[in-house]
Amino acid sequence: MRWWQRREQALFAAVTLLTTAGLAAVAAGARGPAEAAWVTATVLGLVYSTASLIAAVRRREPSVDVIAWLALAGALGVGEAFAGAVIAVMLAGGVLLEARAAARARRELSALVARAPRTARRDTPSGPVEIPAAEVVAGDRLVVGAGEIVPVDGRLRGPAVLDESALTGEPLPVERRAGEDVRSGVVNAGSPVRLTATATAEASTYAGVVRLVEQAQAAGAPFVRLADRFAMAFVPVTLLLAGVAWAVAGDPVRAVAVLVVATPCPLLLAAPIAIMSGLSRAARSGVVVKGGGALERLAAGRVVLFDKTGTLTAGRPVLTDVVTPVEPGLAAGEVLRLAASLDQSSAHVLAGALVTAAHDRGLRLVAPEGVQERHGYGVEGVVDGHRVRLGKAAWVLGGPVPPWVRHARRRAALDGSLTVFAAVDDRPAGVLLLEDPVRPQAPRMVRALRGAGIDRVVLVTGDRADTAQAVGQVVGVDAVHAECDPADKLALVRAEQELAPTIMVGDGINDAPALAAAGVGVALAARGATASAEAADVVLTVDRIDALADAILIARRCRVIAGWAVGAGMGMSMAAMLVAAAGLLPPAAGALLQEGIDLAAIAVALTALLPGRSHTVTMRPADVATARRLYAEHRDVRPLVEQVRTVADALNRPPYDLRPVRELLDHLEVRLLAHEHAEEAELLPIMARALGGVEATSGLSRTHAEIEHQIGRLRRTVDDLVQEAEAEDVTDVRRLLYGLYAILRLHNAQEEEGAFSLVPDPDPPSRP
Repeated sequence: MRWWQRREQALFAAVTLLTTAGLAAVAAGARGPAEAAWVTATVLGLVYSTASLIAAVRRREPSVDVIAWLALAGALGVGEAFAGAVIAVMLAGGVLLEARAAARARRELSALVARAPRTARRDTPSGPVEIPAAEVVAGDRLVVGAGEIVPVDGRLRGPAVLDESALTGEPLPVERRAGEDVRSGVVNAGSPVRLTATATAEASTYAGVVRLVEQAQAAGAPFVRLADRFAMAFVPVTLLLAGVAWAVAGDPVRAVAVLVVATPCPLLLAAPIAIMSGLSRAARSGVVVKGGGALERLAAGRVVLFDKTGTLTAGRPVLTDVVTPVEPGLAAGEVLRLAASLDQSSAHVLAGALVTAAHDRGLRLVAPEGVQERHGYGVEGVVDGHRVRLGKAAWVLGGPVPPWVRHARRRAALDGSLTVFAAVDDRPAGVLLLEDPVRPQAPRMVRALRGAGIDRVVLVTGDRADTAQAVGQVVGVDAVHAECDPADKLALVRAEQELAPTIMVGDGINDAPALAAAGVGVALAARGATASAEAADVVLTVDRIDALADAILIARRCRVIAGWAVGAGMGMSMAAMLVAAAGLLPPAAGALLQEGIDLAAIAVALTALLPGRSHTVTMRPADVATARRLYAEHRDVRPLVEQVRTVADALNRPPYDLRPVRELLDHLEVRLLAHEHAEEAELLPIMARALGGVEATSGLSRTHAEIEHQIGRLRRTVDDLVQEAEAEDVTDVRRLLYGLYAILRLHNAQEEEGAFSLVPDPDPPSRP
């Protein structure tokens, strides 16, 4: 416990004991010892109040503590020792309560600092070797035993079960797949796992959280008292009323009575308690707010500006398809298996996406040999006796671009996809297409922001205009500004700030200037510490953007409650001051009345700790488990959905082979329809319970029926083509395939936004 907390506790204990002892002495008929005890308590309060005033003067800050000082001194001067003792108890209790509230606001974060990982175990040919966490470098292979804390950010080399509650607040263990990123600070809740470090300890998530805690604590101590805003007006009014009461009645006791009931504890305590309660609630939701001032500015925001990558989108590329040559060659699955096997040894951001996709498809990966990585070009090595090369087209293809590669590039340009080119044994083998998907919860979050009082939502990104417009339309923003560099973002924030208070949300280094210029900067630091987190006023330590909407709701509710507490408390105090000035309220009774007023104001302020309005949907544990199981199945059938388009593309020239279509139909009828039936029977009732009615699920139910109808039409069409298909027949088949693909893509996006985004971390969604 820190020394000033012990000092506050000692002061409160001393004045309370002295006041109680004086009451006991009066009850025993010993008036003299009682007066001595009360005078001592008053003097202790006066000394503490004097020290507080001197500190305020040194900071050049106005303070209404002067009223408490005058009340204590006045009580001693007119012989009202009991009133002075009660004021001392009130003052000491107030500072102790404020200190306790501040400690509560930081408790959740301080616990993270205490458990920061100190060591790591490097995986070597001779076995794991323990080293200081500070010595880990990117690319190191590490082993994390059961129950151990992950020391640095890394990429899993195998499946894992992790306890992420320290960072996210989610109490249930989360299953992660090979190739997924894992953050430092989480606990291995399963068998030992192996990972490849992608950052040093200093640049990892946990170190960033520790720095954020230090910043939040520095910004929050001391909290700005709402009373200081009224000091310049409240103190003169109080002194004037006390002086008039003394002059009219000729009795200084009336003036002291006015000062006693004017002691502004509702201002000194109620507002800070409400604000600190908001900081505590936000921290439990995975939102670090750097002080009460930032919380108030967050509540005042009217315009939200978003960066795109990593904010409205997942910030992690996801494999969408593998395009292979039309002529006989390696199958798409084999190209992916070879590429993912090679990428197991790479720390590149795209490598994890390929490894994860391969594991999702149940492909068997092997250890590569002779791996060489050429920064800026790609990686090459030997897998199962084949020389595999991945990277940029110019480096991988090494010659004229085949027509199928041009087709893949054109498709990638239309879809806004990234491309990774693959060559096997020096022959072009495939093009892997990857996308950065829109976060499924982003559209719901934007709607929640509007419900919380945000008037305007703007997308500001350095990405291409067509990609930015597509994301903006899906999410539902009011304006899109694309191809912006950091200076452009800064200018846009300043322009919006002139019209209304702004909130800027970003997660990249290039967002830091805009975050600093906005009324409130919000950074996403769930995957590590960046310059944006250092520049921001609010930091999301959970990888869910919808936490921002809850933080704004918390901030606005706390500001309203603070206003209610202050208004009610000061209104009652003003009424009591007028009664005291009229001579109807002696100092001792006024002191007791002021205690009651303080308790009423504090009780109002403490309601900020109670749950308020939230856009987060509460689900039963059994429903969460069922939804996660269905999401795992949903994720497993994604490659089958992409296969619909691949099969349709292959029917572009004779001879038309319908065998792939029939094989696809078998899978659709056995796997996809079974999954859709399970969602209809299990997922939609969960949604109805969570969202309050079956109307919320009617759209998804209708698309389930349409998917089954379109698969049936496709089956009947293909079954009628018993002979070799003609061009006209294939046109119908391709039309049905493309139509089915569009419905499935739209349906998957609707399910992820409307259903799976309600689940706390369902095993993060990968596609828009």
